[in-house]
Amino acid sequence: MRLLILTALGGTILSLGAAQAAGCEGLATDTVLGKTQAEATESLKAMGYEIRKAETEDGKIEIYFVKGAEMGEVYVSPETGAITKMSCEGA
Repeated sequence: MRLLILTALGGTILSLGAAQAAGCEGLATDTVLGKTQAEATESLKAMGYEIRKAETEDGKIEIYFVKGAEMGEVYVSPETGAITKMSCEGA
């Protein structure tokens, strides 16, 4: 019974992550942007995003961006260069 509940909960969490990422064109958790702040911001710029702010917070690269009516933020692992957390709002 516990395994079933945890499996169902895990599926819900994965579904929420996919839904959250759907608002940012070309971005998803595990998308590799780069291991440095400069590499990650350049990757986002190449995708058409305008960078509003970039900093390091709690050991992660944090980047705020806009593209048209969309705005959001990503947290990037400097170890892997992949997005570990993201949020998007707008179109």
